[in-house]
Amino acid sequence: MKTVVIAGATGYLGSYLTSYYQREGWCVRALVRNEQVARTKGLEASEFFEGEVTQPNSLIGLMDDVDLVVSALGITRQKDGLSYNDVDFRANKNLLDLAIENSVPHFAYVHVLNASKLLNVKLVRAKQHFVEVLQSAPIKSTVISPSGYFSDIEEFWDMAKSGRVYMFGSGDFRINPIHGADLAAACFEIIEEGQVYAEVGGPVKYTHNELAEIAFKSLSKKTKITHLPNWVSVTLQRALETFTSVKTYGPIQFFLSAMRMDMIGKCYGKIRLEDHFAQLVQKEKQNTG
Repeated sequence: MKTVVIAGATGYLGSYLTSYYQREGWCVRALVRNEQVARTKGLEASEFFEGEVTQPNSLIGLMDDVDLVVSALGITRQKDGLSYNDVDFRANKNLLDLAIENSVPHFAYVHVLNASKLLNVKLVRAKQHFVEVLQSAPIKSTVISPSGYFSDIEEFWDMAKSGRVYMFGSGDFRINPIHGADLAAACFEIIEEGQVYAEVGGPVKYTHNELAEIAFKSLSKKTKITHLPNWVSVTLQRALETFTSVKTYGPIQFFLSAMRMDMIGKCYGKIRLEDHFAQLVQKEKQNTG
């Protein structure tokens, strides 16, 4: 039986990757900070390895008899005093160094679509720095760049629930976000095929206006969208970058920058955003009922 290490196993994508590789008959070694907490969150794996990715000495033994590493490790919001460089770059490099030291054959990394256009974003720059190191390392590698997760697009649903969606520009930029389950399956396929690089999206392409319309429809509410000029987005971003810390502006910097361009990857999967929003509505009814 082949063994895969999943880094970032307790995150949105990591949990789906863990489940998918197990269903495919792999021994899944989930790298977690705390096994008990991970189990409480519902994570199931063949093995749990407790370690701090920012502390290499805590990772000794992680790569023993491993055939593949899949890293979905990264932070959107800085916490615990750790920076994007600490986690998205250095922690992933710790994993890569250990994989090379233990002669692991293959290392796969989940990146960000359009990274070359987003290098002004600190989160993306740290990820891209790692990708450059990975692709020049003496190990077979696969880099997978998703267009956006369904969990990110829930922001539109939350705004619609409050009664109005605000967006910058005309709302005509497009994105094909992908559900975590579909992305995990796509990752498995791409890695098995030995692809070096792949841009991945969900089955349907939407404009930002359509995202808002679908959100309102799922909630049986009248569509109310307020479009703000793009210059407001740029000005807001610059002000935040100037007057707040990266801990505050980091996630907003990424969101605003990504919303000013198309984010379209190759279409994978079957789960539509309409279905996901419908599930959110059903879940809310159950919680309030």
